[in-house]
Amino acid sequence: MAETLIDTRFTRAFALRHPVALAPMAGTTGGRLAAAVAEAGGLGLLGGGYGDADWIAREWALAKGAPIGIGFITWRLTPALLAECLDRGPRAVMLSFGDPAPFAAAIHAAGVPLICQCQTLDHARAALDAGASTVVAQGAEAGGHGQSRGTFTLVPELADLIAARAPGTLLLAAGGIADGRGLAASLMLGADGALIGSRFWAATEALVPPGFHAAAIAADGDATLRTRTVDAVRGFDWPAPFDIRVLRSSFTDRWHADPQALRAPGAANARADWAAAQAEGDASNGSPVAGEAVGLIHDIAPAADILARLTAEAAQRLCSSSVHKYPPGEGPEAPRGADSPPSTPDHPAPEV
Repeated sequence: MAETLIDTRFTRAFALRHPVALAPMAGTTGGRLAAAVAEAGGLGLLGGGYGDADWIAREWALAKGAPIGIGFITWRLTPALLAECLDRGPRAVMLSFGDPAPFAAAIHAAGVPLICQCQTLDHARAALDAGASTVVAQGAEAGGHGQSRGTFTLVPELADLIAARAPGTLLLAAGGIADGRGLAASLMLGADGALIGSRFWAATEALVPPGFHAAAIAADGDATLRTRTVDAVRGFDWPAPFDIRVLRSSFTDRWHADPQALRAPGAANARADWAAAQAEGDASNGSPVAGEAVGLIHDIAPAADILARLTAEAAQRLCSSSVHKYPPGEGPEAPRGADSPPSTPDHPAPEV
């Protein structure tokens, strides 16, 4: 097994080589992507999304026995689908966007770790009450659905809450994390690792049309917005607090100010045009789901390479984080810098 460059409670709890979990992005995180992350030493989570049982079964088979977990949009999950997925022996189950309590008992009874994604302190309290072993602090920078809190303040506040109420619970940061700097910052803010979506959305194994990938590579973080147009055009009734971050397009420019108009009978052609653009990867007329971190993504690469880069850069940042705190020759001996050799038994991995 390859060495662990960064040792955290999260890597130890899940026997991982990297303190990184793959976000279970609906329609994007299929079996090949989840398996690639799992086999490379991260926590791979299949995107169970809105609960299409046939899609889940097909994509689970494509993972070819890799130790993956699964994530669901909680308000669309049913007990029957959860039971079916628990029978497959997932590595973990992640619940997002809704009360986890109705499903927690079944997950615990199956001996499967429960991960809850949270956007507010109240969400985190509900997750702890439900017995979550891991809480994800999702900031508004994230692609896809979320709320308004930023990652930089939400993570340490949830770290304090967890330390006071359930110190054995793990914490992952999410939202705006796409390189080693973001991973290192997450750990410094008190997280045990990071749940990463947009960077893996730009992986070769992701279920994303080439046109959407090309648009993301050409974009910067200013090119995204949070909107309700995408839910309206699909006819999805998402709970009021949640909207979705996507790349701006002529579609969002046209409908962002009045998304509910997309539900009207007279907007049938607009709905059909949007669906066709999504299928074809037409980013100008569709809605690629990507976060503010899109400005930090400059290539489409295999998931294993992305994971290795993330952790190697984060380890370098963590090892060199205090180099400039003291003038030369003063203060404690500086840690190894970014140009130092990789971790060895004589130079162990940083423990966070």
